[in-house]
Amino acid sequence: MWGTGIQPLMVTVHVTHHLRREGFEGPWQVAPGSLRQVLDALFRSEPRLRSYVVDDQGRIRKHVAVFLDGQALTDREHQQVAVPGGSEVHLLQALSGG
Repeated sequence: MWGTGIQPLMVTVHVTHHLRREGFEGPWQVAPGSLRQVLDALFRSEPRLRSYVVDDQGRIRKHVAVFLDGQALTDREHQQVAVPGGSEVHLLQALSGG
């Protein structure tokens, strides 16, 4: 397959307008894998984004929502859900306040 010129399907990662204003242009194309692997690949290309998305323990921050192909993900700590090629991941910062 690799010698045929066919490229494997990648995962597309999108961020909210707020993060784009912070200088993160996106969207990014990364290799499929677990959500943790997808995020690690994203952070290798955008190291500053890590502190916006995960805490110092690697857990997804309380006020960040992650959607995989339109479905909200709830595993903030382990992030073992599979993210197949062709998927779209959206990272959204929840707004709070009144």
